[in-house]
Amino acid sequence: MILKRLLARFDPEPPQRRLYRRIVEQSRQPAFYADLGVPDTVNGRFDMITLHAFLVMNRLRRERTQAAAEFSQALFDEMFLDMDHNLREMGVPDTGIARRIRRMSEAFYGRVAAYRQALDENDEAALKDAFRRNIFEGEADPVALEALATYVHATEDRLAAQPYRELAEGRVDFPPPPALPEA
Repeated sequence: MILKRLLARFDPEPPQRRLYRRIVEQSRQPAFYADLGVPDTVNGRFDMITLHAFLVMNRLRRERTQAAAEFSQALFDEMFLDMDHNLREMGVPDTGIARRIRRMSEAFYGRVAAYRQALDENDEAALKDAFRRNIFEGEADPVALEALATYVHATEDRLAAQPYRELAEGRVDFPPPPALPEA
């Protein structure tokens, strides 16, 4: 145990960064964009990262421990540190970074509130409406909405079955992305 803590100090990739990297990898799966029709834009990618981060953070919230709450906050901080870095890489001037990050965090919290309320109340119509408004920018194929809702429920189930210890180590097991049925 002591050796593990000592080595953790020298870990170039802390667990929240590993977990965030996995969230981004899952969010970038081509099926979301090619099959479901999520816009392959900066906003579309932000929305998919937000959805996956929400699902993981919602799982961490259900732990109801201080350690899980702190880890969830570290994950959030990692996410917005990456957003800041990406904005800088895209050439956004330093003077505009804080304003954009604030708008992104407000968008994140708004989406989280809508997703959490719909899931907590088991309100499929509200969940799909939140997807339509946020992820699909107002227009969505009902089949794609259903596929995404089914994926979210499968992800929740898979995360619920995953031990907290694995998440705290930066490991997460997402289900495969949804695919639309063949016509």
